[in-house]
Amino acid sequence: MKLMMGQDELELGGKYLSTLRDANDLIDDMDAIHRRMDEDGYLLIRGLQNTEKVKAARQVVLDNLKANDQLDLDQPADIGVAAPGKKGRFLGGAKQVTHTPEFLSVVESPEIMKFFEGFLDGPVLTYDYKWLRAVGPGDNTGAHYDVVYMGRGTKSLYTVWTPLGEVSYDMGPLVILVGSHQFDAVKETYGKMDVDRDHVTGHFTNEPIDMVNQYGGQWQTSEFHPGDVIIMGIYTMHGSLNNLTNRYRISTDTRYQLETEPVDERWIGKDPIAHFAWTEGETVSMEEARKQWGV
Repeated sequence: MKLMMGQDELELGGKYLSTLRDANDLIDDMDAIHRRMDEDGYLLIRGLQNTEKVKAARQVVLDNLKANDQLDLDQPADIGVAAPGKKGRFLGGAKQVTHTPEFLSVVESPEIMKFFEGFLDGPVLTYDYKWLRAVGPGDNTGAHYDVVYMGRGTKSLYTVWTPLGEVSYDMGPLVILVGSHQFDAVKETYGKMDVDRDHVTGHFTNEPIDMVNQYGGQWQTSEFHPGDVIIMGIYTMHGSLNNLTNRYRISTDTRYQLETEPVDERWIGKDPIAHFAWTEGETVSMEEARKQWGV
């Protein structure tokens, strides 16, 4: 199967792209879970979240898309077909969606909070700001570290990527560059960037094949079902494959850390300030920044 990431075509099962491995067999052994995270930079846990709650959260998003004339009403609404000519929708910070009881029952569920209390060995918090995307036909997310967007607090911050619905390979699922959390040259340059301070475009690359050829590792992805989650650190390079369908790929990114550690002030509180200076004034291209860094 050939899939696209940016402009590159990747063969699933080939040198550059293979499948993620799940960690469900390790779930009752926290030491083994930590070793897997240290080794791969991510954890795929199938069925961690309640399926019915995920479906209810998905419905809230679909209702929002319908209200904004983004759904093709000639198709069954539950499959989320994009209306002709409509693109994706970023709903990060859209509290009318992300702070509904249905949505919060997933991203602040007892299951995910209990996992992190065990994983981090203490009381945890999750950022008040919630990232939510309906990725439209033809769209993808370029490869990046999360630290460049939310690195002002603890570096022991974890992202949970939660698909809100079935995600097939051709819908543009999450893709991870396994081993990238150990790319020291990238971590010491790009990984120390702050988009609001440095005014640099955030995605490190849209050329995944060149990334592997230069630094090693392998891109990995999967198909996903309601209830599945990916957990990763903020130095794990990730993005998404291209959405080759006419449907929205709906997913959310949420962040978790120990309560006792420093918190990035941009993402907490009743009305988080979020990115306040990233695109203000002249923005430096990633191409130029990488030349300066020598990466």
